[in-house]
Amino acid sequence: MSSRKSKQPTIWDIAIKLNVSISTVSRALRNAGDINPETKKAVLEMAEKLDYQPNAIASSLRKSKTSVIGVMVPEFIHPYFPRVILGIQEIANAMDYKVIVMQSNESYEIEKQNIQAMFALRVDGLIMAVSRETTDFEHIRSIQKKGIPIVFFNRVSDELVGSKVVVDDYRGAFLAVEHLILTGCKRIAHLAGPDKLTMSINRRNGYLDALRTHGIAADGRLIMHSDFVEGRARTYMQELLNNPDRPDGVFAVNDPTAIEALICLKDNDVRIPDEISLITFSNAPHSSFVSPSLTSVVQPLENIGLVAVQLLLRQIDEGQYFTPETVTLDTELVVRKSTRNLAD
Repeated sequence: MSSRKSKQPTIWDIAIKLNVSISTVSRALRNAGDINPETKKAVLEMAEKLDYQPNAIASSLRKSKTSVIGVMVPEFIHPYFPRVILGIQEIANAMDYKVIVMQSNESYEIEKQNIQAMFALRVDGLIMAVSRETTDFEHIRSIQKKGIPIVFFNRVSDELVGSKVVVDDYRGAFLAVEHLILTGCKRIAHLAGPDKLTMSINRRNGYLDALRTHGIAADGRLIMHSDFVEGRARTYMQELLNNPDRPDGVFAVNDPTAIEALICLKDNDVRIPDEISLITFSNAPHSSFVSPSLTSVVQPLENIGLVAVQLLLRQIDEGQYFTPETVTLDTELVVRKSTRNLAD
């Protein structure tokens, strides 16, 4: 007869044996003061009889600290988020924290499930960028109400309360579009992100204000919300090319969007930047390797992670006395081959 490993006793087993509630067993095991001494004695004796061994999570609950932080990102496909995670891990490891990383695959439902999993694992705090599908933030507010501190980065929303680490999206976009204007572009399209995200709003506003500053009327038909959906930027770029009054410059909200636009332009034998200039926001490593290399608004990716984890650890340490902060980091415009030179 085959042998089967016996199941590790749980607080459910103790509660059933004594015909008491789970909460009663939990309070007795953690030595809470609001429990009858006789009940507490019975619980402890039954725990010993059943050879109950609390797991690591239960032990950490009694200490109110696990020394584990969670990181939630939308995807791993592109280099942006892995590079931010490197910055997070550098500080976390130095402070003896372990890091659990999950990705939502740009899905609202998966994001909700992962956040609940993080909560079940009793992470001390969470650093996250929301998915492109997320427009309802109640699942995030829910765990904040339960005492889990969250620091948001990159994909943040004004509807969420908490510390945030962002770059100066507005100024970066303004400088990018101004560069296109100063190099001769007069009809500039914007492949934009989801309009619920602060990042997208600020980059679009920078685009619009750069046009306005230089006396160029904004054309709503040139603003296309690709929304980080794979393939959509390529489709919209094709629509722009099919228009008889096609743009002579394109400002992409991020690198994946810019790469799709670049592929479409090359498939249509458009000469870059002679016919159409292309500029992007992010500066992933491949931005300098593609042909032509992409003019980019550079973000300090590792530094975003460093600042985010420092804010989170401060909040964990200070608890209710912590005041949420928004830290805005500078960007830099790096001119490469996908835009014309100022002297041209």
